[in-house]
Amino acid sequence: MTRKEPRRIEIFDTTLRDGEQAPANAMSSQDKLDLALRIEALGVDIIEAGFPASSSNDFDATQAVSAALSRARVATLSRARRDDVETAVQAAGGRNHVLQIMGTGSDIHLEHKLGITRQQAIEDAVDAARFAASLGVETVAVGIEDATRGDLGYLQQLTERAVEAGARYIPVADTSGCASPAEFGDLIARIRSWAPAPVRIGVHCHNDFGVATANAIAGLEAGADDVQVTVGGIGERAGNTAMEEVCAFLAYKGERIGLYSTADLAGIYSVYNRLREIIRLEEPRNKAIFGKYAFGTAAGIHQAGMLRNPATYEYVEPARFGRERSLLISRHSGRAVLRHLLGELGLEIDKAELDEVYRRYIFERAESDCEDISVLRERLAADLAPVPG
Repeated sequence: MTRKEPRRIEIFDTTLRDGEQAPANAMSSQDKLDLALRIEALGVDIIEAGFPASSSNDFDATQAVSAALSRARVATLSRARRDDVETAVQAAGGRNHVLQIMGTGSDIHLEHKLGITRQQAIEDAVDAARFAASLGVETVAVGIEDATRGDLGYLQQLTERAVEAGARYIPVADTSGCASPAEFGDLIARIRSWAPAPVRIGVHCHNDFGVATANAIAGLEAGADDVQVTVGGIGERAGNTAMEEVCAFLAYKGERIGLYSTADLAGIYSVYNRLREIIRLEEPRNKAIFGKYAFGTAAGIHQAGMLRNPATYEYVEPARFGRERSLLISRHSGRAVLRHLLGELGLEIDKAELDEVYRRYIFERAESDCEDISVLRERLAADLAPVPG
């Protein structure tokens, strides 16, 4: 059996556009430029700067970002309208520009949002795609919004007509976050068959069921070429696919599934912290990769194992993401961590004394009292060190 060459997955960041489309996530043009340059430094392939026709702020931000990027391509969003397309080109130019035209994938959106027929939606997308190509846009994209609730026959017709019109990138969106990984993977496989290479397929997943990352990975395994993500998974409602989660998964499991990314894992956390400053986002406790305690352990049995070998309970390594592990002392900690600390301090005590130290420093803690192991080490050193005679 011949093993396939691993495929490099492109990372398409939409923090500045879809990530901003959530309450309290507004960013100034300068904020977007700052973040865009930091995100580009991670090795991200495409950065969506905004929806230029939607506001002067988005137009200005897109102009600034597109002018400043030195390696990554800039992306914009556009409705299937010539005036939107023209505005996007005025903001971002044609070269290194991925212009995403919103195609409509479901009847519920056609009827209740746009009030048009399937045929009209297809013709609008086709016309916008041809117009974008005539303006010299390097990569014309027709995205399929709400594809996961669309009729397959209609989706096939929309995809094939878009490709005929010059679209070379088809992003597929689970806009309402309604799909399961199996459903989404099956949909991507079908769309891949309707739009073979060199047309590229993208996946854009929302996290309403908490499976955006799983759906995105399923789509990539089914043949998609890139994944649309946001830093920290910010975005509408429950958010978008998180960049750090996808990149971590590809780093640890990519070889197994024949996929890889070249994004810089170690720099993602500092970008996230800058994003948090800009949008005043509180630090989550247990979010994967970025949570305050994502690499913290408070359970005594777990700590005993990790003191011998961190890999006992730590599959994802914090150092790869610019993080540090922490052993947190709480009422759940055990005597093993005390033995470890006392040994480091060169203090020898018998069992009865150890029981007393355990009672004083661990057992009698308040339920919510928690501190890093380094703090307890300092306290033990100060309280138990022999007094020079």
